[in-house]
Amino acid sequence: MKDMSEIVIDLPARRGTAIALREGQTIRIVNIHGSQVLDCWAFNRDDPFCCMSMEHTRSYNSRIVPRVGDILVDNRYKPMFEIVADTSPGVHDTLMCSCSAGIYERMGHPGHDNCEDNLHRALAEVEISIGFTPSPFNIFMNYPFSADGEITREPPVSKPGDHVDWKCLISEALVIISCCPQDLTPINGISMAPQGARCFIINQ
Repeated sequence: MKDMSEIVIDLPARRGTAIALREGQTIRIVNIHGSQVLDCWAFNRDDPFCCMSMEHTRSYNSRIVPRVGDILVDNRYKPMFEIVADTSPGVHDTLMCSCSAGIYERMGHPGHDNCEDNLHRALAEVEISIGFTPSPFNIFMNYPFSADGEITREPPVSKPGDHVDWKCLISEALVIISCCPQDLTPINGISMAPQGARCFIINQ
């Protein structure tokens, strides 16, 4: 195995980044500051309309938030990644959409940076265009829900340096990670200051 420091990708605050993976590689996504939420998507490079699906993943694992050992599956119910490590308390979100231009317009902030635009810009940089926005896996996002279905928005409970590791199970994958630019609510911590993150590509 190569030392993971040989393949390091910095994820800039408020922006999205496209990361290519091949079968057997593991992506380690690190919450450097502890408070940053990351919207994550994944696509099959051979067919970008085949993508990681939160609704299919919930069905596959019979769990709302996947844990270590669970499988992240695509919209055709095929495995894409295995979660092989999670040093955080395991508080993530699979229910909420990414932030978007429409959300910020509703909040009175038209033109605000948003994860949906970050996704499509990152895809465009690798010459991929899709006409839809899949639901993201919002890692480190703390959106508790009650027994009666009410959702609240709380700061992350992760700590600086917490990370999650996903092992790629398909021949060629493209992961898009957006460092969420939400700065109007404490989604990214009580300071409401979006920050960058980092990932490592670990070879088998």
